[in-house]
Amino acid sequence: MSNLNQFSRGLIASLFIVMAGATGWAVPVHAQPADVDPQATKLLRNMTDYVAGQKELSADTHSTIEIVLTSGQKLQFDNTVTMSLQRPNKFYAKRVGDLIDQVFYYDGKSLTLHNPSQKYYATVAAPGTLEEMLDFARVKLDIIAPGGDFLYKNAYEILMQDVTNGFVVGKGVVEGVRCDHLAFHAPHVDWQIWIEEGSQPLPRKIVITTLDVVNAPQFSVVITKWNLAPNLTDSTFRFTPPNDAKKVDFLPL
Repeated sequence: MSNLNQFSRGLIASLFIVMAGATGWAVPVHAQPADVDPQATKLLRNMTDYVAGQKELSADTHSTIEIVLTSGQKLQFDNTVTMSLQRPNKFYAKRVGDLIDQVFYYDGKSLTLHNPSQKYYATVAAPGTLEEMLDFARVKLDIIAPGGDFLYKNAYEILMQDVTNGFVVGKGVVEGVRCDHLAFHAPHVDWQIWIEEGSQPLPRKIVITTLDVVNAPQFSVVITKWNLAPNLTDSTFRFTPPNDAKKVDFLPL
């Protein structure tokens, strides 16, 4: 999950003909609409309002980011995130992957990043609400909290910033869950989102395509597990430094 435009700037809004030469079938291409379909925005707002209405939640995700070399070749790197939040002012996320090993703590008073493998951490006083902390981390520290865009109470406005096209692609299945598949386009990014059908419209998958970088690298996230009634305590969000951890300072922007 930062302003989405800073994170990667958009979500995908066109379908391509998919050919399976061995079997001879094809998926027909859909014409890109000239505007934003009200049904797509309705489904998106239902999702953001639902997530914003959760007093606490936990989620597990798996993400893949593409890096483009100067030669144009793409490389992929994976990571997993375990995330928990408690409104109005607590957040925890553990990221482990090819390029990162980091734990993010926010207890309503301070923000801490801990790198266990490198045995160092940094702590700074933080604002008193989740939304203020996310803004502070992004603007003052250049740190984007995992899943941050979807955690704001005004997540819909953030996600729809600069969007010029959007439509309902159809139905899809993510991790065995039937979803509505939406696609949106903004000047610098395309993005897709899969939202669970029914009474719990949770995001299940996001794909972001950066259009103004050579070969249009993608960032994709699959939410493998949601828990809307986690057993969270204050200790979940409180950082206690290990004996061998070294304290360092955040680099100011």
